[in-house]
Amino acid sequence: MSQALEKTYSPSASESNWYSFWQKSGIYHSEPSDRTPYSVLMPPPNVTGILHFGHVLNNTIQDIYIRWSRLNGRETCWFPGLDHAGIATQTKVEKELKKQGLRRHDLGREAFTERVWEWKNTYGGIILEQLRTLGVSADWERTLFTMDDSASQAVAEVFVRLFDEGLIYRGKRIINWSPVAQSALSDEEVIFREVREHLYTLQYHLEDGSGMLLVATVRPETIFADVAVAVNPQDERYRHLIGSRVIVPLTG
Repeated sequence: MSQALEKTYSPSASESNWYSFWQKSGIYHSEPSDRTPYSVLMPPPNVTGILHFGHVLNNTIQDIYIRWSRLNGRETCWFPGLDHAGIATQTKVEKELKKQGLRRHDLGREAFTERVWEWKNTYGGIILEQLRTLGVSADWERTLFTMDDSASQAVAEVFVRLFDEGLIYRGKRIINWSPVAQSALSDEEVIFREVREHLYTLQYHLEDGSGMLLVATVRPETIFADVAVAVNPQDERYRHLIGSRVIVPLTG
């Protein structure tokens, strides 16, 4: 007896069954062979929460290439993974600790690292399940986390190698410093905000009395610590002042 079709399509029922079938059949898994290899390393999502629409788009595009490669008979492998996200995840875990009246320094390095792993196990599992729900055809047996021993050792080895080759070095740079995290932050981890400030213009008189230089600033409170004034050597208006000495306003 045939079963009547539902009035509306229910994707959850059919998609989960088909995905389970595909996984059990092993078509997502690959091993080295004589066939032409095709491998993609999934940009690992951060374990700071759950996936967003950008992840959906990115993984859909990759999945199209992966499935097309399989159809063309290549030995295809898509490596899935999760990124611990460094300071971003640390901040998330610290917010949870704050609810308990704790700081990471109260726990110590090892205990805090354990809390990070607990966070990863919670949200990492959610993320991987979301990827499966999307139908991502990755080789789940090869799932890697960036804090796994193998990944950590590889990063340390490459870092030392690049340092020995002079490609990683310490230098004086303008950075985004977080007094809370006690670490430098990349521009990607900083929210820039425009603020309206008063612009103060001050006269820096030349020591020889031959004139003065106008300097504008939004931070007049730093004038007391001034030790030098820089001008653009390509600007003809100020080129003649190079090497001159000026008197700091307010302090003389």
